[in-house]
Amino acid sequence: MAALTDRTIFITGASRGIGRAIALRAAADGARVVIAAKTSRPHRVLSGTIHTVAEEVQAAGGEALAVQMDARSEEAVEAAVAEAVGAFGGIDILVNNCSAISLTGTLETPMRRYDLMMGVNVRATYACTQACLPYLFASENPHVLTLSPPPELKPGWFKDHVAYTISKYGMSLCTLGMAEEFRERGVAFNSLWPRTVIATEALKMIPGVDARQGRKPQIVADAAHAILARDARACTGNFFIDDEVLAQEGVTDLSGYLVDPDSELLPDLFVECERGRQAQG
Repeated sequence: MAALTDRTIFITGASRGIGRAIALRAAADGARVVIAAKTSRPHRVLSGTIHTVAEEVQAAGGEALAVQMDARSEEAVEAAVAEAVGAFGGIDILVNNCSAISLTGTLETPMRRYDLMMGVNVRATYACTQACLPYLFASENPHVLTLSPPPELKPGWFKDHVAYTISKYGMSLCTLGMAEEFRERGVAFNSLWPRTVIATEALKMIPGVDARQGRKPQIVADAAHAILARDARACTGNFFIDDEVLAQEGVTDLSGYLVDPDSELLPDLFVECERGRQAQG
């Protein structure tokens, strides 16, 4: 039996990119996947909807439930969780993946954009976790995995985009605090972040970043799968980097994840450049 067989995984922002990749990797194990995202109709720029991913999940061997949800809304989150529980009987795993980004300085970040990032990143992580916890307590191996970076208080990670960094670190602080708060209840709280930029369609919206310098979303999905397969009581409070997780699993050849083998990898934000250059293969 595969690691996530018959387990229910609730993934926010799963209509494309990393969330979609995690959904498909779980589906390959025969998991029940809740695709919870805002995009229910085709986006004017970005491809993918909750319904197209649901079809892909089913084709990959999993069960799927597409749920339209604005993760900033407490009512929408509660309704989505209730629908998931009604369909699948419970929730074993929550992946806090949805995120908003604006790499702008303080004077260039309007408050509506600030509020968007705080709502989609920090508030949604908190709200979704709060709503799922009663069901996670009933799971044999409950996990909450949040796509957020190691919270290192280095000025360089703040100076060019204070608002975005605060919002992502807020997600990480949820991991830090909740891992201890719920340690005795057996719920694992971990964060996962990529070593390099990941070639998603959202990357096209960031000026000056070439997707050829990134890795495919599958590397994050495979790392997430490895974490979610671990014993929740023995694996909590960690800030994982994707290729480090795979190395722990014995995977050292990462060439299959490269978008362009001839391009130098670009380290992601919040990862030291010298560390980012270590894993070209």
